[in-house]
Amino acid sequence: MAENRHAALGLSDEKVLEMYETMLLARRLDERMWLLNRAGKIPFVISCQGQEAAQVGAAFALDREKDYVLPYYRDMGVVLTFGMTAKDLMLSGFAKAEDPNSGGRQMPGHFGQKKNRIVTGSSPVTTQVPHAVGIALAGKMEKKDLVTFVTFGEGSSNQGDFHEGANFAGVHKLPVIFMVENNKYAISIPYERQVAAEKVSDRAIGYGMPGVTVDGNDPLEVYKVVKEAADRGRQGEGPTLVEAVSYRLTPHSSDDDDRSYRAPDEVAQDKNEGPYHYLRRLFEGKWHHE
Repeated sequence: MAENRHAALGLSDEKVLEMYETMLLARRLDERMWLLNRAGKIPFVISCQGQEAAQVGAAFALDREKDYVLPYYRDMGVVLTFGMTAKDLMLSGFAKAEDPNSGGRQMPGHFGQKKNRIVTGSSPVTTQVPHAVGIALAGKMEKKDLVTFVTFGEGSSNQGDFHEGANFAGVHKLPVIFMVENNKYAISIPYERQVAAEKVSDRAIGYGMPGVTVDGNDPLEVYKVVKEAADRGRQGEGPTLVEAVSYRLTPHSSDDDDRSYRAPDEVAQDKNEGPYHYLRRLFEGKWHHE
């Protein structure tokens, strides 16, 4: 008999259903925000659509009572998993004073919530990487059982903040998980014009850490590799670079027109083959090895 995939990972049926519900909530919130933006109700949207599986699969592999997450601007799935609510995110979208991220002073996507160990991000991309490394260093110095999890796009993996943070974490064997959410476009620039390497994870060897590329549309596969990376970090074995490959289903933001740099047919094809392909299989009870 084929082995049940999620059971083999130590996940109950209820936990996998919770993962699905979190992914679906992220997608529905994001879709609603686009409608509100187009109706002139909220000023800006920067979307998670197409990347929910990687975000939720990874976040479920962490300890929500101990670990710190340093999300980048698309990570609605991560912050929902770590305790933010739909209301929190809508308060941010509407720039209300009650917005827990910034009191309505920051753009949407600048996540931050102290009580849930969601560390505030900023508009310059990749600045969250050195912050994640610093928190991991502090945790190691204070002998705390924690891992830091930081995400960024594949375009951000070209920034100095990534290289400096990865090098420091590798040298000092810090419990950091670097997860590249490779959605194949840095605004309008396709992957092949951003990175000469076949995979972003190939860069890991230069920093003395393992690098793994995973199907970012498969939440269970992402869960597996991030759980392994978290276990390595807790055991003092140092950082891991994870590359989750997916596809950005929307324009870069509500201010972008992606028709100028990619064909609608390309987007439609990836939409049909994206995270919800896996979710349909889940609900059909087919989470098994072939």
